[in-house]
Amino acid sequence: MAVFCSRCGTGLPFGARFCSSCGETIPASQPMPGRPLIRPRAGRQVAGVCMALARANGWDVSVVRIVALIGFFCTSGLVGVAYVAAWIGIPDENPNPGMYPPTV
Repeated sequence: MAVFCSRCGTGLPFGARFCSSCGETIPASQPMPGRPLIRPRAGRQVAGVCMALARANGWDVSVVRIVALIGFFCTSGLVGVAYVAAWIGIPDENPNPGMYPPTV
């Protein structure tokens, strides 16, 4: 994410505290709250997209599933296309499912 001065618009390096042109104080950026967007392996119904969205934003997974289902019917399948795109785009919790450590 680029950092710019709010007064003069000068591009600044990441972590700058003051503008090098006008001397304006640059507020520190706050870290994003929540968890990373990752599809879990346990507890998912179809692909884990609704559960990933619910966990990342702190929502109830049942509400997200109901909204997705209503949205699917109200948009004539457009939400279904977005669901498939999210299924492809959101990484799985374990990217190498066949690479479990051997059991002794």
